[in-house]
Parts: sequence; C-alpha cells; structure tokens
Amino acid sequence: MDIATLFSLKGKVALITGGSRGLGKSFARAFVASGAKVYISSRKAENCFATAEEIGEGCIALPGDVADMAGIDALVAAIKEKEDHLDILVNNAGVAWGEDYLDFPEKGWDKTMDVNLKAPFFLTQKLHGMLTARATPGDPSKVINIASIDGQRLNPWETYSYHASKSGLIYLTRRVAARLIKDNVVVNAIAPGAFASDMNRAARDHADEVGQRIPSGRIGTEEDISAAALYLAARSGNYVVGHTLTVDGGLVNAAIGSSIDA
Repeated sequence: MDIATLFSLKGKVALITGGSRGLGKSFARAFVASGAKVYISSRKAENCFATAEEIGEGCIALPGDVADMAGIDALVAAIKEKEDHLDILVNNAGVAWGEDYLDFPEKGWDKTMDVNLKAPFFLTQKLHGMLTARATPGDPSKVINIASIDGQRLNPWETYSYHASKSGLIYLTRRVAARLIKDNVVVNAIAPGAFASDMNRAARDHADEVGQRIPSGRIGTEEDISAAALYLAARSGNYVVGHTLTVDGGLVNAAIGSSIDA
C-alpha cells in the first residue's frame, strides 16, 4: 500500500465550475496543493482571474457561465483548446432561490434547475471524450457533483427549486455513475452541510449559533470539505461509485430530534 500517493493528484488535470469562491475555491486550493493542474470557471471573469492569481501556480482561470447550453458549449470548447484530456470534473456551480410558495416564480424554478441539475448532466456528457481519453480501470477519471444536505432533509426556508434540484442531483449522480463506470469514469457526489459562504449566509454570519444546532458543535471548515473532495478525486476514491458523501457534522444522520433550522 503506497500511502504517499493514495491522496495525491500529481499530474492530474481538473476543471471546477463555480471555482472562484466558496467551496469551489476551497476545492481548487486543495487540488493544486495536492499536485493537480486546476482550471476554475465562474460566471464573473474578474473573480475567476483574481482567485487564480491568489491561489497561484497550477490554478488557471477559465471564465464561463453554465446556466444555459450555449455557455456549457463555450466552456467545453475552451477547455478543449487547453487540454486533450480531463481527469477530474467538479460540478460545483450552484444557485438558490427563496420565495413564498404562493409567489414562487417560474424564473426562480428554471434558473435553479438549469444551473444545479441540468448543467452537471450536460457538462459531464459533453466532456465525455476528454474524461475517457486516458481513463483506465486502475486509474479512472472522476466526476464529483456538489449536492447539499438540503437534498436529503428539509431546511426552514422556502427554497423549493433548490431542494428539488439538489435531491435530483443526488439521484442523477447514481444514474450517471451506473452508465459511466463502464467507461472508467467514477461519478460521486458530496452533500455539504453548514459551511460559511455567500450562499449559506447563516453559517457565514452566525457561525456560533448555527454550530450549536449541529451534533459536532460547529460549522464545517475549509479542510473538512476539501478533504472529502480530495478523497473522492484521488486514488483513494477509485472504488467508491455512485455514492453521496454527506459532510455535515452529523446533522443528517446523527441528529436527535428536529434540526431543520441549521
């Protein structure tokens, strides 16, 4: 057993959508530190370039918007201009929409579904050739879909399309995993809990209060979520297929009573 290389990404090429901030930025930083060449994509080009510069050598900005098929096609074309293969795809880009049930708009439904559920499917599909170019049974390529514990349990907010999209992504992960494993592409998901981010402002702005409602007694750290992504992306995750790794301090599976407000 070669522990030294078990969690290494040396020589790997990765693409992370939504990679300029939040969890995506954490993944990018960890992957680069583990030896990967990482392309980060985000809708706002200036943020993308700023993050790539901050992380430094090994991180490359590749701005793109995966909210529609034109944007997905453009991102695929852009990465193909840079590389002839892809070892790791992290479908991290995501949006949320909250509004009263009686007023919830179609645009809030469509935008969330397009980014959170449609984009991971079609980006993975259109990158199939790159993901399979060098993949072998002993060294498969990896796809990691970033879901949410809100796809596994309820939160107290009226985020109907977000709940549905993340729940759908968890099951889509299983279905795509079943198809792509024969092509030596391993597909899994991560369901993060409370991590400080612009999307999870409660955890960002009220960490101590939110942490009190989590079995572990705290919100998650950058190392907590990055370690999970590294595990799935590296050789350590080669035999884990179609799984959703819940990283939430025990909120979904070890909480006693109702904790839907965390």
